[in-house]
Amino acid sequence: MRKLALAGPAQQGGALHESSGKPLSGAKPPAHPGSAPGSIGDVPSAGPLCSQRRARGPALPPGPAPSSRPRPVLQAPPLPPGARSRESVAGAAAGAIMDEDYYGNAAEWGDEADGGQQEDDSGEGEDDAEVQQECLHKFSTRDYIMEPSIFNTLKRYFQAGGSPENVIQLLSENYTAVAQTVNLLAEWLIQTGVEPVQVQETVENHLKSLLIKHFDPRKADSIFTEEGETPAWLEQMIAHTTWRDLFYKLAEAHPDCLMLNFTVKLISDAGYQGEITSVSTACQQLEVFSRVLRTSLATILDGGEENLEKNLPEFAKMVCHGEHTYLFAQAMMSVLAQEEQGGSAVRRIAQEVQRFAQEKGHDASQITLALGTAASYPRACQALGAMLSKGALNPADITVLFKMFTSMDPPPVELIRVPAFLDLFMQSLFKPGARINQDHKHKYIHILAYAASVVETWKKNKRVSINKDELKSTSKAVETVHNLCCNENKGASELVAELSTLYQCIRFPVVAMGVLKWVDWTVSEPRYFQLQTDHTPVHLALLDEISTCHQLLHPQVLQLLVKLFETEHSQLDVMEQLELKKTLLDRMVHLLSRGYVLPVVSYIRKCLEKLDTDISLIRYFVTEVLDVIAPPYTSDFVQLFLPILENDSIAGTIKTEGEHDPVTEFIAHCKSNFIMVN
Repeated sequence: MRKLALAGPAQQGGALHESSGKPLSGAKPPAHPGSAPGSIGDVPSAGPLCSQRRARGPALPPGPAPSSRPRPVLQAPPLPPGARSRESVAGAAAGAIMDEDYYGNAAEWGDEADGGQQEDDSGEGEDDAEVQQECLHKFSTRDYIMEPSIFNTLKRYFQAGGSPENVIQLLSENYTAVAQTVNLLAEWLIQTGVEPVQVQETVENHLKSLLIKHFDPRKADSIFTEEGETPAWLEQMIAHTTWRDLFYKLAEAHPDCLMLNFTVKLISDAGYQGEITSVSTACQQLEVFSRVLRTSLATILDGGEENLEKNLPEFAKMVCHGEHTYLFAQAMMSVLAQEEQGGSAVRRIAQEVQRFAQEKGHDASQITLALGTAASYPRACQALGAMLSKGALNPADITVLFKMFTSMDPPPVELIRVPAFLDLFMQSLFKPGARINQDHKHKYIHILAYAASVVETWKKNKRVSINKDELKSTSKAVETVHNLCCNENKGASELVAELSTLYQCIRFPVVAMGVLKWVDWTVSEPRYFQLQTDHTPVHLALLDEISTCHQLLHPQVLQLLVKLFETEHSQLDVMEQLELKKTLLDRMVHLLSRGYVLPVVSYIRKCLEKLDTDISLIRYFVTEVLDVIAPPYTSDFVQLFLPILENDSIAGTIKTEGEHDPVTEFIAHCKSNFIMVN
């Protein structure tokens, strides 16, 4: 008959007692009704809670002849003490759900001549009758023979003059074989056709849920306070993914538990730090946090932009766990950002984390300035800090910076290249309806243009040169677009006359970013599309020019188009809404034609899969894309786009004129040149 090791390190440990939440060893039970020879009861039981060892050493002290009941083979997992009997609250995972008294190796019983004798836990002067009564009470509890503290309790009982006959009778009568029943049921499931792996996962998941429910951090901490060393079973547990996941969940729920903090460190030391980026406990230990930070940062740097979007939220959440973690991480990234190779990428990550902290309502401006060059310029630092903390620009502090950056020896340009600071300029200079003091407007424009266009050369921490060749033209472009965008008297028709000017100015990256922000604020007005008469509003046409000129702004353009595409324009009738969404799809197709292919197609693929988009819009997108593409195609594009075409509601409904059928041609080309992977 097959034997199943249900879980855990080296398939050792005990299943959980149904009533008390205590772990039960997987020892071979005495003959039990319904347990046939060779059944699953012979197999170590479920649960990685403890490392088992068979009872070794001397036999029980001599006494009256044992009863006729079969004598069980005792197995005492070397778990530390710290938990009370079944009547107490269910305790910590595995080792914490045990008796309070310390027990030693079975071979140490009464072996005083070997020097391994331990001090009698009952203490001098303790009444033998009370000790016997306490031990007998424990022996009378259900399945106490399976408890890891059985040896210690037997030792105390016999040292107090107890009778072996009572022990054997109580342990035998109260043995109900919960652990072996679990194994027996598991074997039956396997014999009925259930996969062994599925059975093992079922038992493990149930055990995990019980441990999470009954975990007691105080009893868990007693593992170390009373035992004084790392239990062997704990090191074995962390070698298994299932139980590492259990520790992660427990650590999130009990961040102050010393045992769990130590376990997380053990997991990190074992090389699994890549798994614990979401565990807040890791942020409380410098050694663990630094190792996790290094692994996470390397993962983000190796994966490119797509990997950054995927991993940044979890990374930023970990870094922003507290002030100490934020300061440590930003200080390390500030040092790495100075490296010639990869420094700019690290700086980008640091700035994204700054943005995340700001969005969560944390004011980290002082840390940002302290890690930069602001410390050498206290007046500039004070002015910047005041504006960043308040989240708004003011003429007084802008004047201070303007004087410093128009002097013969201006501060380093890095001082004002803080993303949060530049965002404030976007709001002041490009947001519709924003009020700015005309006497100070040129100062705002100069500082923004200086941050965007000036190039400095540094050698050995000394500035060698300052290149201001583009400062004047950038300032003029910013001022021109500011006057066009913030002039409330100019409507859409007036803007059409200024399109050539806008297109010229959009070639400057800082102006393109400002125009993108301005378009976002403008078209997000609820009544904007209701008042439009043109098929393609001028604001959306500007997005095409931004997509053409600035590849780095493609993600922001798509983000805006997706937001508009998914917005409910209830003020428009159904046909107007469809026409508007077709116009937005035209912008997406243009974005695709400028090289931002996979993100655009991925979004449309999700729309098709979610079934929340009018199928006629999907067909319209497919038709437009087929008009602008031609072989050769990349495998990534084919894997995304071909399933859209093969959809029953798409392929057979696209009408073509004449013999030319782009859908059939594309599918035939892909089938003959690519191997599709589901």
